[in-house]
Amino acid sequence: MANYMGGSAPAMASQVAEGFILVNPNTLRGYTSGDLVLLKAELEKLQREARGVTPAQDDAPAQQARNRKITRISSAIQVIQNKMSDRR
Repeated sequence: MANYMGGSAPAMASQVAEGFILVNPNTLRGYTSGDLVLLKAELEKLQREARGVTPAQDDAPAQQARNRKITRISSAIQVIQNKMSDRR
């Protein structure tokens, strides 16, 4: 069983999306390929949900928060993909 920072893959993905955990190659060092696949799937699910939310056009802070969340998720997915391709 993986030792995810948030306790489980969905919890860790949620914490990454909110900015509590920053994903880099060093934080992913102890994870197996299966763990990374599961975490990536959870992040992709959160990314779809975040893109589905559209705040009002005149609500700039909500738009910025949404964009920051999508950016954090996208960068985490990219780091995971790079880590998985390095292992091959």
